[in-house]
Amino acid sequence: MPNRSSIACADFTHTHANRRTFLQIGTAGIAGLTLPNLLRAEQSKPRHRAKAKNVIMLFQFGGPPQLDTFDPKPNAPAEIRGEFASIPTSLPGVRYSEHLPRLSKLAHKLTLVRSVHHNRSSHNPGAYYSLTGREPQRDIVTLNASATDFPHPGSIVSALSPGDGRVPPFVSLPTMIADGPFRTPGEFAGFLGKMHDPLWILGDPNHRNFKVDDLTLPDGLAVSRIADRRNLLTGLDKLSRLADQRELVQGMQAYQQRAMDLLTSPAMKTAIELDRESPAIRDRYGRTTYGQSTLLARRLIEAGVRFTCVYYSAGIGGWDTHKDNFKTLKDSRLPQTDQTVSALITDLEERGLLDETIVFWTGDFGRTPKINGDAGRDHWPQCMTVMFAGGGMKPGYVHGASDANGAHPADKPCKPDDLMATLFAALGHDPETMLRDQLDRPIPIAAGAPLPLLA
Repeated sequence: MPNRSSIACADFTHTHANRRTFLQIGTAGIAGLTLPNLLRAEQSKPRHRAKAKNVIMLFQFGGPPQLDTFDPKPNAPAEIRGEFASIPTSLPGVRYSEHLPRLSKLAHKLTLVRSVHHNRSSHNPGAYYSLTGREPQRDIVTLNASATDFPHPGSIVSALSPGDGRVPPFVSLPTMIADGPFRTPGEFAGFLGKMHDPLWILGDPNHRNFKVDDLTLPDGLAVSRIADRRNLLTGLDKLSRLADQRELVQGMQAYQQRAMDLLTSPAMKTAIELDRESPAIRDRYGRTTYGQSTLLARRLIEAGVRFTCVYYSAGIGGWDTHKDNFKTLKDSRLPQTDQTVSALITDLEERGLLDETIVFWTGDFGRTPKINGDAGRDHWPQCMTVMFAGGGMKPGYVHGASDANGAHPADKPCKPDDLMATLFAALGHDPETMLRDQLDRPIPIAAGAPLPLLA
């Protein structure tokens, strides 16, 4: 019988902050406060020797088109192939979009999965499924975050490997994601509880004056100092869309204190100071919000953060290209992706961090093979491509294939469930490790089976 142990909230050392607040807290993040008991996990022996210690998840909110990125179909009809040509890569027989020239030269270092599919075609259900590897119970546009959600994988890492308290185990940036007014589920800790929510860094790292001092509380909460914690709690209670019951915000003060302590800790303050990087490195990543956010994610990993999640969201552009797909991709999305992701992989390798850090590029779903009347592509969960690099993944490996039109998996179909099982296996956590929800039901950290992506 496996040993059972409790997963407790990390015991972070508290210090007193007496200067302006440096914190920006997600208003919907309070959803996990209602868990009354500590959680237990099955401490099973990993099925292989893990190489990965860290994860940088690059989440493309809106849904990147598989045919215009990593799975082009040069022989398909024009109404499917689209406007872009394809180019050869460093991996024989594998082609990428012409607008990914840097990444094409790194193909021998990447791991592609071209046969991912699921059945949730709206942004919030699709993003929830891709973020957590758990099929949502409802496929509705208005799906909203709640305290009963399955946790983000970063929150699970926070619970299983809380770290030493110098830095948070899980950080998300530079924006939250939402479909209109409905906060996307899966970006928080869900039933794991508030203490395993990510620490949010919400601000533009590309701003010339970006620094930890410039982080503020959410819009509508005019507080410049945390001198009166009771007033802060009351303000957040009123502000949050999810805080319609007083008990949902119990414990927020402790979370606020922990978050402030971490953001003002020497390790975190140093990590967030991007001006410590040379201009050449900053230029390599790209002087964009996405580029500098990804550079900041690398700095956080170096500082000891175990899991960072960078959202390429609607707030900085996003990938929801129902109209003008090709112009939008050519003008910004693909050049930024090519520059930033290639810079991250190269930088991690040069610093000796790639072998222990998984880079995971994914999104809500793919997009329709057939181009619509507005020169766009619509939602298409039936087939999508994701990319991994580092962390013990097989370099230069392509798993599965889509059909001739990029519409459906033609070989080795898999689901987000399997991707998440693979991620946890790479980190040394048995996918069958059990969490306990509010009703004390055992729930494995992953619903699928690991794919043969590990070297």
